[in-house]
Amino acid sequence: MNALAATNRNFRLASRLLGLDSKLEKSLLIPFREIKVECTIPKDDGTLATYVGFRIQHDNARGPMKGGIRYHPEVEPDEVNALAQLMTWKTAVAAIPYGGAKGGIGCNPRDLSKSELERLTRVFTQKIHDLIGIHTDVPAPDMGTNAQTMAWILDEYSKFHGHSPAVVTGKPIDLGGSLGREAATGRGVVYATEALLAEYGKSIKGMTFVIQGFGNVGSWASRLIHEKGGKVIAVSDITGALKNPNGIDIPELLKHKEATGSLKSFNGGDSMDPNELLVHECDVLIPCALGGVLNRENAADVKAKFIIEAANHPTDPEADEILSKKGVIILPDIYANAGGVTVSYFEWVQNIQGFMWDEEKVNQELKKYMTKAFHNIKNMCQSHDCNLRMGAFTLGVNRVARATILRGWEA
Repeated sequence: MNALAATNRNFRLASRLLGLDSKLEKSLLIPFREIKVECTIPKDDGTLATYVGFRIQHDNARGPMKGGIRYHPEVEPDEVNALAQLMTWKTAVAAIPYGGAKGGIGCNPRDLSKSELERLTRVFTQKIHDLIGIHTDVPAPDMGTNAQTMAWILDEYSKFHGHSPAVVTGKPIDLGGSLGREAATGRGVVYATEALLAEYGKSIKGMTFVIQGFGNVGSWASRLIHEKGGKVIAVSDITGALKNPNGIDIPELLKHKEATGSLKSFNGGDSMDPNELLVHECDVLIPCALGGVLNRENAADVKAKFIIEAANHPTDPEADEILSKKGVIILPDIYANAGGVTVSYFEWVQNIQGFMWDEEKVNQELKKYMTKAFHNIKNMCQSHDCNLRMGAFTLGVNRVARATILRGWEA
């Protein structure tokens, strides 16, 4: 089941539990606006190349729309749609005053030089500048984009609208980016994990963890779990997988990856089959990489007691059912990885105030938001007698539905 179908399914189940009006349900599913633009740039060799840019603005009932921009060869409108919708529910679960959006350009950033990427980003910004804005739609980095991409968007947007640092988040610190933004998603995953384990009278210290994906989110989550006394016994990324039953020395592994660009040939662990990683014996499994990695093929063999969805949509609905029957507790993506968008919100707030916080305040506020959201989800689970995924979806959908009704959607 693809991401859009799965998201729609979860939305419909939540909507049933809440007893939403069918007309309201339909209105909430349809995106507010879909934008598709042609971006033609001169390549470095003088030839012209044309790319298609997208922005899907899903809902703005609770505030300006918010979501990443990805540069990837398969920017599928359907997938972008699902991700935009997911952002609507995610911001509502985290109780931050945003709606959802998502965008991208169908290109392979590895095939483009830095100056080509800059030209492409500027042309894309010129085409959508009057449809984004501080109080309209605030983009952020995603796959294939980074702080530099945001700097170019900010600069191009400011040519039309004056200096507007709050128009994008995930910016470089020197241009109004927030301290703590880099680690935010991974740190949020750890705070979410602590909140969940506390429910079961456990803590990170002494538990065993398996982490799939060692990019930004996976490496920060591993580092913080290691600092808190958790044992990371297996990790993997595109380059390979490692295990060490006594716990991997994460700071050493980070140095090794920094130096070699790979997890291979690290002497603090044995290499293993990356496919075995997800079914490795552990207390907590954290998928931080791609969607759909837990499916009906491998779900029955998962040995973890807790799964923390740091990736978007790592568990497909069939796996969800198999794992639930086994009694595995799954912390859903729309809550578990909301640390990134929460600190993006803090960045936007700091830009609007023109007053920056120190990193300690950022992390403190993040912990407050993540912990509070967990308790709100638990309350929904109790009142609707459902699992954590439906608890999170009913919480998010209910908040958006209430905002929509209060604003007078039928008039």
